[in-house]
Amino acid sequence: MNVKALWELLRLEHGLMYGFGVVIGVVISAGLDFSLKDMFLGVLTAIFLQASAFALNDYFDYEVDLANKRFDRPLVRGDLSKGTAFILFALLAPFGFLTAYMISLEAFLLAFVITIAGFMYDIKLKEFGFSGNVYIAFSMAAPFIFGSVVAKNTVVPSAALLSLLAFFSGIGREVMKGIEDVEGDAIRDVKTIARVRGVKAAARFSAILFLFSVFLSILPPLSLAEYFMDIKYIFLVAVTDLLLLLVSFNLLKGRFGKNYIRKYRKQTLLAMAFGLAGFFAGVF
Repeated sequence: MNVKALWELLRLEHGLMYGFGVVIGVVISAGLDFSLKDMFLGVLTAIFLQASAFALNDYFDYEVDLANKRFDRPLVRGDLSKGTAFILFALLAPFGFLTAYMISLEAFLLAFVITIAGFMYDIKLKEFGFSGNVYIAFSMAAPFIFGSVVAKNTVVPSAALLSLLAFFSGIGREVMKGIEDVEGDAIRDVKTIARVRGVKAAARFSAILFLFSVFLSILPPLSLAEYFMDIKYIFLVAVTDLLLLLVSFNLLKGRFGKNYIRKYRKQTLLAMAFGLAGFFAGVF
């Protein structure tokens, strides 16, 4: 079996990023006073559950991805079968639930609710367009909330603010991705903003959401003691803000052809990585 194809099916780069998000949620909630075992189990939970959700997503989205000529998807290329994708989903999800349960009942319940919502998204919720975008954005914010629950069995203010930043930038990214997938989404009648309101409206709305995320990124060094005027945070998040501002400017200028959107997806993912690094560095 092709290791590269498996990685692409399970989107393990996202899993590692989600796992890093859990680490950040733990550290910004508890400083260095946390259980290393629980944090490790939290990272495994994030990796297992996101991988199972992506496998199920590609299983249900096969026809859409085929129509969109998504040759970055191993099922479309024929490197893996739909049956393999479903088996991987069925194997990985129980492992994720088990590692969450080994942390605490609260961690298990949160992981279970988030994951079941993800499976509902793969099966049906995606077709409702914007509500599906909201779920995906929530799943991007969830690692920080989960990390806080792993460390403290509650959600502390710094983790809540970070999750809000991830949530709004995540919605912007999902609305923007709908521009690229507008033709294929017609097959499943996915009611994205790009299909219902037009690609220009989707571009403007995603730009506004990115700009709001930039505004939120200013709040931690002004309102949270651990980030107060922290140069490490400010420098790294400034890179995030510059990338998001650049994407927003281009979207508002009408540069939202498919080739542009593919580039913006990479830029916004990079921006979010810098944002994660900024929140992590700001704790120390």
